[in-house]
Formats: sequence, structure tokens, C-alpha cells
Amino acid sequence: MGWHFVAYKTNNNLVKNKVVFFTVLAVSLCIACNLYSARERSIIIHLRGVSETKISLIPFSGAKPYKPVSEILVVKNGETSTITIPGTFIPSEFVLRYDYKENANSTPYPAEQHLFVGNQDLELWVNPLRLHDSESTHFQRGEKENSVFETFNKENTKQKEKLGLLQNFLMKYDEPDSKLYSECISEFEKRRTKYNDWLAGQVKLHNDCFVSTTFMFQYIPPMDWKGNEAESIQCLMTHYFDGTDFKEPLILKTTDLKEWMDKYVNLYGSISTTPQLRDSLFTLAGYRAIEKAKGGNSKVYGWMVDYFFNGYETNGIAKGIKMLEPYINDPHCLTAKKLEIEKRLKGMETLKPGIIAPDFQLKNGPSKSVSFHSFKTDCKYKLVLFWSADCSHCKELVGKLFPWYQQLKGKNLLNVFALSVDNTETEIPKWNEAIKKLPGWIHHRCVGGINSTEANSYYILSTPTMILVETKTNTIVSLPENFAALQEKFGF
Repeated sequence: MGWHFVAYKTNNNLVKNKVVFFTVLAVSLCIACNLYSARERSIIIHLRGVSETKISLIPFSGAKPYKPVSEILVVKNGETSTITIPGTFIPSEFVLRYDYKENANSTPYPAEQHLFVGNQDLELWVNPLRLHDSESTHFQRGEKENSVFETFNKENTKQKEKLGLLQNFLMKYDEPDSKLYSECISEFEKRRTKYNDWLAGQVKLHNDCFVSTTFMFQYIPPMDWKGNEAESIQCLMTHYFDGTDFKEPLILKTTDLKEWMDKYVNLYGSISTTPQLRDSLFTLAGYRAIEKAKGGNSKVYGWMVDYFFNGYETNGIAKGIKMLEPYINDPHCLTAKKLEIEKRLKGMETLKPGIIAPDFQLKNGPSKSVSFHSFKTDCKYKLVLFWSADCSHCKELVGKLFPWYQQLKGKNLLNVFALSVDNTETEIPKWNEAIKKLPGWIHHRCVGGINSTEANSYYILSTPTMILVETKTNTIVSLPENFAALQEKFGF
């Protein structure tokens, strides 16, 4: 439900940039391509080496990513079984999970195999105990996708290893004005160009395979070795997308796209020293990336908008969300988040300091209710907290907020109205248990969760969200993005 940002000063080693920008799951879309038919595919699995196993096929994309699309409950040693993959998932990346028993009385143990499925049925001989042994686990002769990936991966590792040695030398060498340093820069640039040419050749050579769409993410942009750190990072930012084909819709089905974009945003995060600078730089990162994707496939363009909205929303970067407004009105942009972005933009325009907070009803005893506006309290402020007992970031916030609240309550400064959006059979019991440890708060569960009347009136899209209200006038004082911002409002 969210991700954290930690501001820090620029360090002296580019390989140590550790700002985490997005931890949320990326949006996945089902895409049709002329190279691939929409017909279903099958995987014939010959099991050996264990007593029995359960087999699950788990996709990385589609309507329900990371949820099994097909399962076989029991396959015995020596048996053959077939998994059928719906055509809507083709092509894509999958995990074959084996929950196997080595012996009849053994406890099931998991093993996972990453594989690509394209325009070809697969036949697989597998020993879950030896998934990485080519003699024990292998595909049929003539299988393309996974064989191409394995061959590419081996050669790619060799070539990048040589470039890595030169890069490490250049980053650590302490005489940048020396002839040796200049010669190494020239050698690195020569090898980098040669490597990128080889990469482009591999994409072209294997363009009938889905897996070739993952190769472009290996592209190595130029680096300004003669400049200072800031200039070197700027060079990487400028050339980051040089080897990218945004016209290729199949990149949305790869697992590499989000990780590759995270690395791009990390470059901007590495020079963010304050929250204000962070907001500006991450907004700039989004603008540049979306403008690049804008000229490509409409679904890739829409994915890029959605990717940055997820990050801006969970980090409370209002200027970033505002930057997205013209793109969601572009008919060429096939975003899955248009309604959410519109809702957030309306909320930003409507909910702001100085306006009256939306009213809602609270239970006041078994059969009575009272409105938030008329709730009687001697405290100067009321804090509306939208949260979920099943949300890790909510738990983290509550862990800091509750002890602090107990201090403020003694000063008659703050009442907390904890509005839960827990709404499922598994979430509600967790909420019932959690509130037992939070005495003194006014607890209320919003029926309908994130789509409840209360959440809609406050334009809530994610949790936790806080709104600080002045008690006497019910006027919004601030919308703290995190616990530190709330503390700052009170001065301690």
C-alpha cells in the first residue's frame, strides 16, 4: 500500500545509490501482438526424482499477477501431466512452483523454476531436486524461448564482466588527469559501443522470440567520466532511454521493466538531499520518462503514467500527480489509472487547509450515532486517520503515533478518529484485534472499505492518510504526509 523515501546526501560512489523509489507492485496489462496468436499453450511435464509434487503455474502479468493460473494437486514420480495456459497470458514469463515430497512421508518442500512461454508448446523433463542441472531438468529439443535466454545470458555475463572491470577501475582510480585514465575511458567507450551493437544484433536475430524484448534493458548508456559526480549522474539520466523501444508493447509483459524503471528513478533519488528537492526531482523524472514513452505504443505510454502515479500517490508528491493531468486526457494514453488520478486531482483541489472537513457519522453506543462535526471534546485538534490493520505502512505509523498521542492527550491537544478501510473476511478480524491495543482512539470501520462513503468524501486512494482538523471550526489545518510532518505541526 505504499513505499518510503529516505533523503540522504550525495555519496562519492555511483554504485552505492540506494534510494528506494517504488515498492509497490507494477501495473500489468494483457497485450496482443501479431507475432503471437491468442491460442492457449500447454506444458507437458514429466516428473522424476521425487515421490510426488503439487505443480502451480504462476504468471507475472495479466489480470491477477502472482496468483496461480493453473494447478495440478498431485503428480507422482514417473508420471506425466499437462498444464494448459489460457491464450490471454501468451506470451509471458511464469514461475513453475513445485511443492514436492522427496519421500512419501516427507513434508512438502518448495522449488521454483522461472520460464518463458511464447508461440510454442513446451515439454519439460523435471527433477525438482535439481532444477538447475541440465541433465536432470530440460526442455524438448528445439525449444526456443528458454534456450535463447540461457544462451544469451551466458554470453551477456561474459561481456559485461569485462566492462565491469574497466568501470570499477575508472570509478576508483585517483589520478583522473593521467594518460592511463584517458586510455581506459577510450577503451571502455569502445567496448561499450561494441557491446550495445551486439545487444541490438541479438534483439534482431531473435525477434521471433518474446524473450528478446528483455534484452534491451541490458543497454549501457554513456557516462561522463571527466565530470564530477553530479555531471556523471546527469549524463546517465539524459541517455538512460537511448536503447529502449517504447513502440514494443511486449515489454509490459516482462519482469524487467519495473526494475529497470526503478533504477532510472534511483538516479534522481541519489541527488535528493531534502524532501522538497525529492519532490521536484521525482516529478522531473516522471515528466522525462513519460515524454519518451509518449511517442511509443499507447499501452506502454499508459503504463508509464500509471507507474509514476503509484509512486507519487504513496509518497504524497502532489506536484507529481498534478504533472500527470494532461496525459490522462490524451486519447493516445491508455492508462488504467485515469479515474484514480482524476479522483486524486479533485481531492487535491477540494481538500486543503482552510476548508471545512467533510462530515461523517460515528457510532455512539449500541443504537446511537453522532456526527464528526458535532463530536464533543476538549481537545484543540481532531486527527482523522484512514488506515488498515492489514497494511504494513499503517502499522508502522500507528506504532509511532499511538505513544505520541498518549502524551498529547494528557495536554488536551488531540483526539484521533481512526477510520478503518478493512473490509474483507480476513481484514476485519485483524482490525478487531488491533483496536484492543489502541484505547482512547475513536474507532470506526468504513463499510465498503476504500470505496466507502467516508473514504470517497475524503478522496482516499491509499492508506495511511491523515487529516488534521481544528476542533471548534472543523477546519482542515493540514494534511501531514507522514508522522514527522505531524510532529512538526505540533512543534515537538
